[in-house]
Amino acid sequence: MLNAWEQIELTLTASEDVPNAYTDVDAWIDFTHEDGRTLRRPAFYDGGRIWRVRFASPLAGGVWRWRSMSTRADLHGLTGTIEVAPEPSENPLLRHGFWRMSPGGRSLVAADGSPVLLVADTAWALPWRATLDQVRTYAQDRQAKGFNAVLLMTVQPDMRAVGPRDRTADEGFDVGFEDLPQGHLNELNPAYFQYLDELLAILVEHGVVPVLQPVFQGFGWKGLDVAGTVVPPEEYARYSRYLVARYGAQPAIYLVGADGAGTEPQIEAAGREVHDWDCYGQPTGIHYRPHARADAHQGAGWLDFQWCQTGHGGEHVPERVADLWRNRPVKAVANGEPSYEQTRDEDLAAGWWQGHEAWSNLCAGSTMGVVYGAANIWQWVLRDGEPGHAEYFLAPSGSWLDALDREGSTYVGLVGQILTGLPTTDMQPDWETFLSPRSLRVPGVLHIVYQESGEILRLLQDRQTPPDYRVVDPRSGKTVSSGRLSPGEELAADPDQRARIVIFAHLDPRER
Repeated sequence: MLNAWEQIELTLTASEDVPNAYTDVDAWIDFTHEDGRTLRRPAFYDGGRIWRVRFASPLAGGVWRWRSMSTRADLHGLTGTIEVAPEPSENPLLRHGFWRMSPGGRSLVAADGSPVLLVADTAWALPWRATLDQVRTYAQDRQAKGFNAVLLMTVQPDMRAVGPRDRTADEGFDVGFEDLPQGHLNELNPAYFQYLDELLAILVEHGVVPVLQPVFQGFGWKGLDVAGTVVPPEEYARYSRYLVARYGAQPAIYLVGADGAGTEPQIEAAGREVHDWDCYGQPTGIHYRPHARADAHQGAGWLDFQWCQTGHGGEHVPERVADLWRNRPVKAVANGEPSYEQTRDEDLAAGWWQGHEAWSNLCAGSTMGVVYGAANIWQWVLRDGEPGHAEYFLAPSGSWLDALDREGSTYVGLVGQILTGLPTTDMQPDWETFLSPRSLRVPGVLHIVYQESGEILRLLQDRQTPPDYRVVDPRSGKTVSSGRLSPGEELAADPDQRARIVIFAHLDPRER
C-alpha cells in the first residue's frame, strides 16, 4: 500500500502508433480524495504508445479516485482508485512532505511546516554525463557531508557541443532532444529520460533534492551557444511541463532560468507553466548571471525565489545577497553560484574560503540556504586531462571524483548539520542586538551569530534573545562551550581568534 508522499505510476496506452506524440498529445489525470480535495497531474510521453502519470498523495490514509483526460479518445475517461496507508514514509526526505515556501516567503519548509535550510551542491552536467554507479558514489558523499540538494542542467544545453553518445568516453554525453542543436525541443529521446529517472531516484534515496533547470541561458557546459535563449518559448514551456509531469511527484525544485538576465521570454513561459501544472507547489525560481540585477518578475505569482551569482574570481560579495533581500515583494534569496572551489588555481576559493562564504551569505539574507560548487564536478570531468573543456573553469588537475574531497565542501555541508533542528523559518538578518557584523534572528526564538575571528560578543539590548547559548566550531561542527548571556553582558573572545558560530535558542531545562 502507498504511503503519503511516495510516488505511484499509472500507465496510459494508446491503441495505435501516434505521430508527434510528444508535441501533439495532451493528457492528465485528476485525483480526488474522499475528503473532496482534487489534484491534477500531467502525463508525460515515454515512447511507443505509452504515456505515464506519476502521483504522490499529500495525505496519509484514505482513498483517491482518479480519472484520465486527454486530447486522444483512447487515453480519455480511464478510471481507478488508490488507497493510501496511514503510516508515514520510511524515507526521511518524504516523511515531512515535499518542500514549499514558508509563510513569510523567506525560507523553505516541508509540507508539515518543519524548517528546511537548502544546502545545495552544483553538478550541472550529471544528468547527461554520469553513470548510475558514479551517482551512487556522489550521492553517498554529499549526503554524508550534509548536502540536501543539487543543481542540475536536465539536458546538455550547448548547440555546438559534439562528442560520442557515451557517458564513459572523453567528451561524451547523452542527448535528451535530437533537435536541440537546431534550437528546438520537439524530438524527445525517451531513453535519455528513462535513464535520468534512475539517476534522480538515487539522489532522492540519499536525501538529495534535484534542482531541475530546463535549458541554460548563460555559459552552458562548454560555452558553445546555449539553446536556452533560442528555443521558442512555447517549446521551453512544454518541456518544463514535461519535467513537472515526469519528476514532480517526488521532491524537486524548479530553476526555470539560469545564468541569464531573467528577462528572457523562455523564463516567464516556463514559470507560468510550472505554476499551472505543479499541484504540490514546490519552489520555483531564477538563477542569474553575475552582472544582472536579479529582480526580474519580482512581483510574479509563479516566482518563489531569486538567486544571484557572484562570479568566479574568488571574491566575497555578500552585499549582492543583501541587495536581493531588500527587493519587494518578498522572495526567498540565496547566492546560487559563489566562486567554484579551485577554479583555475588550487588556492582559488579553496578550503575555509567556502565556509566563510556560506556563513557570510546566510547572515546577509540568504535564508533560503547556501550553495556550493567545485571545478571539475559541475562539468563532470571524467579524468585528469580530459580534452574539450573551457580552461577558464577547470581545476588544475583531477576528475569529478577527485574533486569530491575538496576541503571547502565539508565546511558548506556543516552549515546544514549545525542548524538542523533549529527553528530557522523566516529568520532575518540582524545588526541591532549584538555588537557583531553578521547575525540572524527569529524574534524571541532563535539568534545565530557568525564571528569571523571570534571577537568579543556583546549583547547590547534586550530583544527577547534566548539567554542559553552554545558556541560551535564551523570547521568541525562540534560544540566547544555553552552558557547563558543576559543584556549588557559579553562573551569573551576566542583566544586563538578562530571563527565561531554562537547559537542562542531555548533549551529544555534538562539540557542545562
